Amino acid sequence: CTNGLRTTCGSRMLENFVPPYDATVVARCHEAGLPMLGKTNMDEFAMGSSTENSAFQITANPWDLERVPGGSSGGSAAAVAACEAPLALGTDTGGSIRQPASLCGIVGLKPTYGRVSRYGVVAYASSLDQVGPFARNVTDLALLLQVIAGHDPHDATSVTDPVPDYLAEMQKGVTGLKAGLPKELFGEGIDPAVKSTLLAAVDKLQKLGVECEEVEMPHVDYSLPCYYIIAPAECSSNLARYDGVRYGHRTKEPVSDIYDLFSKTRAEAFGPEVRLRIMLGTYTLSAGYYDAYYVKALKVRTLIKSDFDRAFEKYDVLLSPTSPTTAFKIGEKADDPLAMKLADICTIPVNLAGLPGMSLPCGFVEGLPVGMQIIGKPFGEAEMLRIAYAYEQAEGWKEQRASL
Repeated sequence: CTNGLRTTCGSRMLENFVPPYDATVVARCHEAGLPMLGKTNMDEFAMGSSTENSAFQITANPWDLERVPGGSSGGSAAAVAACEAPLALGTDTGGSIRQPASLCGIVGLKPTYGRVSRYGVVAYASSLDQVGPFARNVTDLALLLQVIAGHDPHDATSVTDPVPDYLAEMQKGVTGLKAGLPKELFGEGIDPAVKSTLLAAVDKLQKLGVECEEVEMPHVDYSLPCYYIIAPAECSSNLARYDGVRYGHRTKEPVSDIYDLFSKTRAEAFGPEVRLRIMLGTYTLSAGYYDAYYVKALKVRTLIKSDFDRAFEKYDVLLSPTSPTTAFKIGEKADDPLAMKLADICTIPVNLAGLPGMSLPCGFVEGLPVGMQIIGKPFGEAEMLRIAYAYEQAEGWKEQRASL
């Protein structure tokens, strides 16, 4: 939310909604002297991986205007990549900061759940949503994370743990750090060219002093179906408030009763992807299916978290591709919803486990950026930044710019 400025969430439902207050992250940016340059496009209510689901316009990737910037926070990533802004904020529910950062060749970080306040953030899936920064280099990213991180009494999920000095921590070097490479995140569905680019970056990290080896995390393979039960269920609950009575769009068509008002308002104002996820979530939470689907997904989520817990008994960070492919053409996956959802196959497990994750540019395939995902322990953003900073200093990717 931005006090006095429209907050649409990329939806006709909130096309003319003007919040009366700032989200905590926005207020903290103002307090730090960071002026707001503008607001950017996104997939409607953060549901999408390409920013094609916006009710307004499609956002293009600065590296190739015929390709998507990723999503759902694609507008923020594209603005930073195009040098329209040095920094940006986005939200990440299943990869919506890291995936567009990867496709746009910039740095993006999803903090640990609870590290950054969600107060004033329009909710999609409350147990998964997190706010995080975009930047063109690791130093700028760490500075913005320092500004927005920390306890907020307005958010019951905000933790009271002290925030480290990220700028100081990231310069401690990487010698002796151990990195695991989850076998499941390098397997089926990962473009071979992306995989080879990632492995070259891993080789570079090893030369810098990071010990890297493969690790098995068997339950991570179930992340996608688990996510698409839990997230739509929470979405169905959170978006129930948009009914044409309290705020947001209200149909101007004749209605016979309150239920007709609800139905026509929501049908007019929600796009197809949002309607689909609401229906999926409502079905999942309905009598007779709650235990069979939702409760079972929560149990699988616990198993996925346990895989990460075991891995972090041995490793300081985990490394993987951020996205299985480079940026795809606008409209290329419009008729293949499964292919679109697979775009987040490497990032979704991190949200389910509530862990921090970031994407760092690590090379190019046919002129398009590739991102390396660095996953940390709970509140292990400092170790992630150490790895990212050391790699960035050794390579020249931060100097590369999209030529519009």
